[in-house]
Amino acid sequence: IASLVMYLFAEFDDAANLLAANPDATTISIDEPAEIPKNQHSRRQEPGREEDDELLGTDDSDKTELLAGQKKSAPFWTFEYYQTFFDVDTYQVLDRIKGSVFPVPGKNFVRLYIRSNPDLYGPFWICATLVFTIAVSGNLSNFFIHLGKPTYHYVPEFRKVSIAATTIYAYAWLVPLALWGFLMWRNSKVMNIVSYSFLEIVCVYGYSLFIYIPTAILWIIPQKVVRWVLVVFSLCLSGSVLVMTFWPAVRDDNRRIALATVGTIVLLHALLAVGCLAYFFDAPELDFPAPVIPAHNVSTVVTKSR
Repeated sequence: IASLVMYLFAEFDDAANLLAANPDATTISIDEPAEIPKNQHSRRQEPGREEDDELLGTDDSDKTELLAGQKKSAPFWTFEYYQTFFDVDTYQVLDRIKGSVFPVPGKNFVRLYIRSNPDLYGPFWICATLVFTIAVSGNLSNFFIHLGKPTYHYVPEFRKVSIAATTIYAYAWLVPLALWGFLMWRNSKVMNIVSYSFLEIVCVYGYSLFIYIPTAILWIIPQKVVRWVLVVFSLCLSGSVLVMTFWPAVRDDNRRIALATVGTIVLLHALLAVGCLAYFFDAPELDFPAPVIPAHNVSTVVTKSR
């Protein structure tokens, strides 16, 4: 031990002598990490790609996958696994609803509101509220259309609830499933295609339907012009959310395929709105039969043939 201590002191003396002879000498400390060259792990980005990365959120993809893996680590057959899909607070839901009603041009809905914590709570209750709103408003609209006619007897049509539920939930789940499969398939063909997760796509579609809840209430107004103005306005708002979300993901694909994909998304969204308006609110009026006036002074002659 004494020899080791003497050796260390000798090393320190040599270093002190070296610094005294050359004050500008460079020393290396084992506590300071070596500087990593800036260009060692960086890649040169093409012009315009930074904007795409911001819209698509690719710079946070690794962090998102890590957080998603931490959240959904429970087995899928347990209640805790599905509980994570509904782990949102009121402020997050209201913020996402506000983002779907007031879309900001050039901003990606998934990156701004969904990617940190996609949920099924908002889409489920938005679809459920929309189902009952359309069914109840459709019955009230039918009542106001035929109000005042002497032969009309109001009978609530409960089957409209099941029809609306089948239509809304099928659209909110089957269309995102088909779109998710298509993006996955195109991702295997084109490297620049970004595939959203199925949960993120369902979340976008669910929140985009919120604007139709107040619209369905206003559809009670028995004026076709007002109804069609409302459906066009709602379609522009909700459709713009879908376009600004999925266009940056497919813009690097073949031009025709990208335009066809976005066109199909908007077309299906328009068919849902126009179909609900035409079936539940713009049903043709019933032809009421004229009242039968009984004849009191008519005698009936019965002849018997042999």
